[in-house]
Amino acid sequence: MTRRMSISMAVLVFGMTLGACGSDSDPGSAAATVAAEAASDAASAAVQLTPAQGATLLAERSDLTIIDVRTPAEFAAAHLDGAINIDVEAPDFDSRIAELATDGGYVVYCQSGRRSAIAAARMAGLGFTDVSDFGGIQDWIAAGNPVVTG
Repeated sequence: MTRRMSISMAVLVFGMTLGACGSDSDPGSAAATVAAEAASDAASAAVQLTPAQGATLLAERSDLTIIDVRTPAEFAAAHLDGAINIDVEAPDFDSRIAELATDGGYVVYCQSGRRSAIAAARMAGLGFTDVSDFGGIQDWIAAGNPVVTG
């Protein structure tokens, strides 16, 4: 499959995932507009991977930094081994991400895929060039992949 087809498929999957995530905010609100713009940017910033593709990528590349963009409480409940927690909804997200090397390799994930798409878009906006979006940890767990609990 060509890279262009992969990106097109990722955009389609991302759109379906985003539609399934729902939102508590009013569709006309500024927050909903910002989230929609970030999601649109994320489609070009990172390809969302399936759990199988993610597991393969982690096995092949030891240079990746895994970033869990959920809340600290969600991170404490379960996270990927070796992940660091940088909450995309925290006010210091951009400054904490900006401390990382923009030319490094990164994997981002959240609970269902919505926040990881936003994080990938924000990282692209900050100049990051190698970001993979794993989507949601719930799919990772459902596929039988390991997590760290507690």
